[in-house]
Amino acid sequence: MTKIKVLFVCLGNICRSPLAEAVFSDKVRRAGLESMLIDSCGTGGYHIGHLPDPRSMAVASDHNIPMDHRARRLTKADLTDFDYVIGMDDENMYNIGKLSSSPTAETFKMRKFDSEGEDKDVPDPYYGGDEGFESVYQMLDRSSDGLLAYIRNKHGLDRS
Repeated sequence: MTKIKVLFVCLGNICRSPLAEAVFSDKVRRAGLESMLIDSCGTGGYHIGHLPDPRSMAVASDHNIPMDHRARRLTKADLTDFDYVIGMDDENMYNIGKLSSSPTAETFKMRKFDSEGEDKDVPDPYYGGDEGFESVYQMLDRSSDGLLAYIRNKHGLDRS
């Protein structure tokens, strides 16, 4: 079976998208789905090669979610190499669209799958305090459940 590839995108790839990658990867692992490749990147090149923000790593650790990532920038090839490209907010969705007028990946905003805030932005917690990172974690956790259900349904993945 070909691996299903999911890419999470935010601006700098140190706060929201690597946390989304970690949360979703943990859910995929717990579901026993080896058929997915999960990554994250940024539309800006500000932090290429950097580890995630320590506050993102701390909130992941608080929820017993492993996080292992180095920031990278979104490429045009990502929009054809990945099956799903998931942006964190309207600005990043716009930047994804500017990169390619004909992506083969399905593109969605992350909170399309959030039962408590469909199609709202995942706010950037970078300039706030620790509570913003926990709030973002909660949004990503709910949204990841919805995204995983969507992918399972679309690809007929067994729920056992």
